[in-house]
Amino acid sequence: MQRQARRDTAAELAIRREVWRRGLRYRVDVAPIPGLRRRADLVFTKARVAVYVDGCFWHRCPVHATAPKANSEWWREKLDANVRRDRDTDQRLGDAGWTVIRIWEHEDPVAAADRIEAAVR
Repeated sequence: MQRQARRDTAAELAIRREVWRRGLRYRVDVAPIPGLRRRADLVFTKARVAVYVDGCFWHRCPVHATAPKANSEWWREKLDANVRRDRDTDQRLGDAGWTVIRIWEHEDPVAAADRIEAAVR
């Protein structure tokens, strides 16, 4: 798991390029709420929009999720905990007045940028 990229994945870079092309400026890999150890992939501080680009495997995409056969119980618990943490993060940020946008890694970057731009502007 240490080899997994924490930031700058191909999907994240494609979305960032498209959002930048549209003239939107953002911060990268930042905790939207100080003290909350959950970092968003893109953060628009003035608009209070936090964007997470979720990997299909790690966050249990409803379309592409797979379940490893080796050590399946451990993986089930690990991935379930990831999803619970995502929902908790969404709730905490929402309670603090932030808009949370979750994008799957397989989504079209242009369509994702459309959603982000609509929320920011």
